[in-house]
Amino acid sequence: MNRSALRRLAIGLILAPTALGLAACGDKGSSDTSTGAPTSDTALAKVAPPAGKAWSDVITKTGDGAYRMGNPDAPVKLVEYGALSCSHCALFAKQGYAKLRDDYIASGRVSYEIRFFMLNPYDIAATMLATCGSDEAVIPLAEQFWAWQPNMFTNLQAAGKDKLEAISSLPREKQFAALAGIAGMTDFFASRGLPTDKAAQCLANTASAKALADATDKATSEKNITGTPTFFLNGNDIGSMEWAELEADLQKAGAR
Repeated sequence: MNRSALRRLAIGLILAPTALGLAACGDKGSSDTSTGAPTSDTALAKVAPPAGKAWSDVITKTGDGAYRMGNPDAPVKLVEYGALSCSHCALFAKQGYAKLRDDYIASGRVSYEIRFFMLNPYDIAATMLATCGSDEAVIPLAEQFWAWQPNMFTNLQAAGKDKLEAISSLPREKQFAALAGIAGMTDFFASRGLPTDKAAQCLANTASAKALADATDKATSEKNITGTPTFFLNGNDIGSMEWAELEADLQKAGAR
């Protein structure tokens, strides 16, 4: 699906079929332009968190709309371009998130930043909901969503093509709420503290949906991101990989 089509999706003009749920997921993305992981000859010292906190408690929204966990001055900066509908992103989260958070981010040597990338309408709806509450909740909610993700596809499959296609006849501001309801997203986020009325307000915000599509356009044009997950380490494009390989790159960069 090209980016102009994604832009149309973001402002609620059309909806794609369920088959798009994994489009470009697991693609090596920008690996053909990968610059490789940075290396350090010495192990980096741990950095103590603020008094009374763990570094995993320090979650902020960055100036460009991403969300960062950990020491903002960490010498090793990990950025993930990820999609909430992507099964390979979900696998990475399952394999490595707990260790990334509890070992690497907790040490103050590594920060983690998620930049949401839209593969399809499901990503738009899910991201609008994940970012509907507090900034501090976004990364934990994303990780929980990736663990729950198979349920979304089960729900969409059960709904059937006709019900999904009928969404396109709704007013634009109601389309993402309808999609989120069918997919089970609304209930998922409600069970984690997001009131349904607030969720409905976020899902009706077509300007927010367009902004997510614009950010994806920008990542594609400026960073050559075409698939998820794609990782950057200290500004170096290291492509797409599973946790074991990424952990080795973190250690090479000095987080050991």
